[in-house]
Amino acid sequence: MNKEVVLSGIRPTGFLHLGNYFGAMRNYVRMQDEYNCYFFVANWHSLTTHPDTKELQSAVHRVIAENVACGLDPNKVSLYVQSDVPEIAELYLYLNMLAYKGELEKTVTFKEKVRLNPENVNAGLLTYPVLQAADILIHRAVKVPVGKDQEQHLEMARNFAQRFNHRYGDVLPEPYAFNYGGELIKILSLDGNGKMSKSENQMNTLYLADTDDMLRKKIMKAKTAEAPAEPNSVKPDFIENLFTLMSLVSTPDTLEKFNTDFNNCVIRYGDMKKQLAEDMIAFVAPIREKAADIQNDKALLSSIIKQGAEKARESAAATLKEVRQAIGMNY
Repeated sequence: MNKEVVLSGIRPTGFLHLGNYFGAMRNYVRMQDEYNCYFFVANWHSLTTHPDTKELQSAVHRVIAENVACGLDPNKVSLYVQSDVPEIAELYLYLNMLAYKGELEKTVTFKEKVRLNPENVNAGLLTYPVLQAADILIHRAVKVPVGKDQEQHLEMARNFAQRFNHRYGDVLPEPYAFNYGGELIKILSLDGNGKMSKSENQMNTLYLADTDDMLRKKIMKAKTAEAPAEPNSVKPDFIENLFTLMSLVSTPDTLEKFNTDFNNCVIRYGDMKKQLAEDMIAFVAPIREKAADIQNDKALLSSIIKQGAEKARESAAATLKEVRQAIGMNY
């Protein structure tokens, strides 16, 4: 029986952090045994807002290395770089003929990026959702793990697939958002303001590349408050976040001890943060060290990227063959 196709991409901007791991990477590692998975580094996408490419190669290598260090097996999935699959660009061209200026200008992410960078309103930025649709549809993926902020783009990908099928014949399946079981874990920044970020609010984000000392420093500076005045009080969001982090990396009895202390109004946040820091180091250090080893092994990196590209191009070529035949581009 053919496995359903899952696809996800990550831009090579900033560093992977704890929210990326528990919100996405951990699920990807589970998916690779149950689905036909394509995971890619979206280096073309990065050009829309980051035109300086001097650091792009090292950033792409870092993302590949961190993905493998988190548990993705290049022999089980297709782990590739977007620009190594030129078939995506051809499908992007065809889909652009089915995308309309008005709908593209209404996308939330486009309007936000125009607001932030009014001097960089390029055509690639406007057609970002079309390229994203091509990324998905080139493998005929039906399940796409996305956050709330990307659901509008996924709806547009479905629209483009519907328009293509209506005009040329039933070729492209419609993709849907996919979350792998249960509630998604939401990890706030250490100051309690919003989520952890790959590139912003860096002192309040725990990165998979952070040193032991940096992890300690960040966690010890995490926002706390006085101990609760009444037993079994409701935890403020920023305190709940510390307990969420502890639930992910500490032993159950450690978590239970500090929960009991909180409920009995005797919690010492300094002690809790010291314990959390050491448990976080024990969790992050092996990932950081493995990622660094892979980044330093250029032959291994090259092999992983080449193998991923071959798998991705085989899938992409099969889709593009049908797309060309449907349009009538097979002269």
